[in-house]
Amino acid sequence: METLSIIGAREGNLRDVTLRIPKNRLVVFTGVSGSGKSTLLVDVLFNECQRLYLEALSLQGIRKPAVERVKGASPAIAILQNDANKNPRSTVGTLTDVYTALRMVYEKLGVYPCPRCGKTICAADCLEETERVGDDFHVYIHCSACGERVDKITRTDFSFNTREGACPACEGLGRVLAVDRAAAVNEGKSLEDGAVAFWAAKYKGYQIGVFRAACRHFGLPDPANVPVAAFGELQKALLYEGAEADALARALPHTEPPKKVADGRFEGVVPQLMRRAAEHGADGRNVRPYLVQAPCPECGGERLCARSRAVTVADTRLPELSGATLRGLSTWVSDLDAQLDGTRRTLVEDYLLDLSTKLARIAAVGLDYLTLDRATVTLSGGELQRLRLSAILDSELTGVVYILDEPTAGLHPRDTAGLVDILRRLRDLGNSVLVIEHDPDVMRAADHLVDLGPGAGACGGCVVAEGSLADLAAAPDSTTGRFLARKPALKRAVRTPDDPPIRIRNATRFNLRHLDVDIPAGRLVTVTGPSGSGKSTLVFEVLAHGNAAGPENAVAGCERFDRIASVGQSPLARMKRSNVATYIDTYGPIRSAFAGTDAARACGLAAKAFSFNTPGGRCETCEGMGTVANNLLFFLDTEVPCPACHGQRFHDDVLSVRLDGRSIVDVLALSVGEAAAAFADRPKIVRPLRLLQDVGLGYLQLGQSLTTLSGGEAQRLKLAKELLTAGRTRTLYLLDEPTSGLHPQDVEHFLALLDRLVDGGNTVVVVEHNQQVVCASDWVVDLGPEGGEAGGRVMFAGTPAALAAHGEGATADCLRKALDGQERVNPARIRP
Repeated sequence: METLSIIGAREGNLRDVTLRIPKNRLVVFTGVSGSGKSTLLVDVLFNECQRLYLEALSLQGIRKPAVERVKGASPAIAILQNDANKNPRSTVGTLTDVYTALRMVYEKLGVYPCPRCGKTICAADCLEETERVGDDFHVYIHCSACGERVDKITRTDFSFNTREGACPACEGLGRVLAVDRAAAVNEGKSLEDGAVAFWAAKYKGYQIGVFRAACRHFGLPDPANVPVAAFGELQKALLYEGAEADALARALPHTEPPKKVADGRFEGVVPQLMRRAAEHGADGRNVRPYLVQAPCPECGGERLCARSRAVTVADTRLPELSGATLRGLSTWVSDLDAQLDGTRRTLVEDYLLDLSTKLARIAAVGLDYLTLDRATVTLSGGELQRLRLSAILDSELTGVVYILDEPTAGLHPRDTAGLVDILRRLRDLGNSVLVIEHDPDVMRAADHLVDLGPGAGACGGCVVAEGSLADLAAAPDSTTGRFLARKPALKRAVRTPDDPPIRIRNATRFNLRHLDVDIPAGRLVTVTGPSGSGKSTLVFEVLAHGNAAGPENAVAGCERFDRIASVGQSPLARMKRSNVATYIDTYGPIRSAFAGTDAARACGLAAKAFSFNTPGGRCETCEGMGTVANNLLFFLDTEVPCPACHGQRFHDDVLSVRLDGRSIVDVLALSVGEAAAAFADRPKIVRPLRLLQDVGLGYLQLGQSLTTLSGGEAQRLKLAKELLTAGRTRTLYLLDEPTSGLHPQDVEHFLALLDRLVDGGNTVVVVEHNQQVVCASDWVVDLGPEGGEAGGRVMFAGTPAALAAHGEGATADCLRKALDGQERVNPARIRP
């Protein structure tokens, strides 16, 4: 059998790994988190394949990985979780070019009124004329009714990323910055008791004085010591909008606003916060908690200018298609294709074929529940990978090495079989498909398995087993083999606290269908269901907002919690300078410990000299990063070691200082677990490190940039910081797929931490597909039955045992399959 051989790999934590990978096979690489899987496949194999390819073209620039040799290398394509476009303008439609093809259809077939006669005209029926204006070409059409020459609405006008097409109010973003009134003002309190959250100390008294003066000016009652909820309509308008509120002008047309602050020229809560955001930036600590993104009031979130968003094709506006699911869009394209004939078909048949092909590919990877206007920054790593995977489904390339990093992340178990079929299709074309995965179903489908370990970080980096599932199960050092040989077990003793539940009533956000559900307090609750069924919407768009009254999206019962901690998968930082040690506030005590050594005092080095973020002790050539960018023209830029400090980041005098025999660079290279052992006698340093070990992140390096973390890793790091700062509060924790990227053994450790949280009086609500988490929960809320428009309903709410015994739908079926005939719990013993 032809093989791809890696000989003597020593990159990262790899310990002189030599491995022969069978070519043209589906090979799954597994092992505990941090065991070296990504290092072996991405940092070694992919980079060396790229480097050898460049050398064949007489080009250079990629650093040779720490590997003796790679034999049988082929061109490689890596589809990774951190390949996301972070631009807020990037959407599913622009990423896949589906929106581009739709813009062409609307240019060719668009229907809109003639600005002269008002009669409806269709671009396909009008004479077209092109005129050169300066360096640009301008396109006109002649109205078929009155003959007037009018501007043709072209593909440029249908783009929200152009000046011509974008809504001028939001500049094509569809959303504008707005004040979250509920966060800024606690209407259950009076102003004197602190109703306005950002009025503090003497500033609060000053603002209350101006507000009362304004009340006197407008003849309104003085609301001293009255809860804001009891204010009259005009008093609330004055508080929120200020002395120039429209409501005051309408109700009191003959009363001019005060001219001076002393007379009551009150600015208002909303204008105050918006001014601060304009002056200091929306991310400022004193502003950020009170601001939200709201739909643009001019375009209603549709992004396009008024003229462009009014154009129709088949009685449908383009923004309506952008907000529909890709499944619904596919139906629309099919219906349009069936209606067209003659000239109109000729104009758009290539674009319709392109749309049908792309949409079918996306459906094949289980993502047809997405909408075109979904921002790519909101997609999970697995969703992004599958979108990229859809683009190569019909590729005729052969002999390629495809490397994928956990493509099942965010995927419901029932959709795994479809993904496996796609991977096999790529393999059958004559390609080598190498997949980093923890999912048991993907492992069972592999032609060959490679298990790395036995542990993480310095305890990993070895191939502990390879071959079949039986080979892994027989290997004494294979943690994966042991877990694959076990079956999931239902939780036998679920918690049944007496606290009343959190009640959600008539939830209608996005695709939620007037949903009513109770979330038990004091338990570990899992919200599950097929991708796109509404899980994240329910938890992070409805429940996360706490107590809310009204006819829709009402939430009651959160008043018993001191705080709601929403821990999602959004990136922790955009700058590579932020690392694990700085994020958990361990780096400060470490720098102080270095500065306290005799060697540092002899050299006059203070704690700041050991920081790579400030001038002084750092290398200024790379500004403390240790690497510099290397532009490769047609390839992505790469990072190469700094030529001045050779990757050491600091000056020699700083590097000469040792703490327990290690330099500052040595410490940054330690894993969390290694550092916890090294600093066991330093409480300020070791406490957060041990907590990171508890959340399954003991393999991360202290100096590892936060931009390199997966969504699941980022979320667990956020949770660790939450635990460090929470104190003795009663908290409602909301987590979004926190086990993403975790080996089954690490999932067990993480579940133990969640149990600690719940046993401490907190409530934990987890959005998850992971069967281990479902089985270990006290309560399960299953949404469905499908994704997108076919979702948004409660399929089941109860214990995992009841779900396995009586549940209907995809989640219940997958749970029963995972349990594989295990003892069912007698329904009479199930406690609701």
